[in-house]
Amino acid sequence: MAEISINGVSRTEFGKGASRRARRDGLVPAVIYGHGAKPTHIALPARELGLALKTTNVLLDIVVDGKTELTLPKAIVRHAIKGTLEHVDLVIVRRGERVVVSIPVHTSGEYDRDGILEHNSTSIEVETEATSIPGFLPLDLTGLVAGLSLYAEDVKLPAGITLVSDPRMVVVHLSVRSSHDEVETTATPAAEAAPAADAAATEKKDA
Repeated sequence: MAEISINGVSRTEFGKGASRRARRDGLVPAVIYGHGAKPTHIALPARELGLALKTTNVLLDIVVDGKTELTLPKAIVRHAIKGTLEHVDLVIVRRGERVVVSIPVHTSGEYDRDGILEHNSTSIEVETEATSIPGFLPLDLTGLVAGLSLYAEDVKLPAGITLVSDPRMVVVHLSVRSSHDEVETTATPAAEAAPAADAAATEKKDA
């Protein structure tokens, strides 16, 4: 479980204008809340925060005015076009407490290649200790045949982690390849050969 320390500064100005100035100075407006504490408005260095958020469910030790709070990113707002960080909500967590988070599911293993693999859900919700959140959860596709699905309950969970998502939520489905797909695949070479045949006929006529 990644845990990264970032130094921030308190925010005393609010509103769109103040937020634009902060971002122009390389800072991202943020708020820390939770555990009954009064929300704390801060600004964090955009580059450091951006690098930290590349890790899913990263724990952030936020240091402001000599005080450190252990937090978990709750909501991340990015610019619709540029993709730059606009605002971040951080929830306070305590070591040893349990939290509900969404964790990516990584698939592996050989399945029936005659089918078409569909990823219906790329992550599932689980309850785990705040300081023991895995980076991903494995789902073994070995032996999966066309027409069948694997569900949230099929994802292997480490000890101490419990499933929150509906156990019958479809994570992956292996569709049966339709006869239309096969006809389209076999017809492609003939379609590609047609221009060549027309070109050959034209050359013969000119000769």
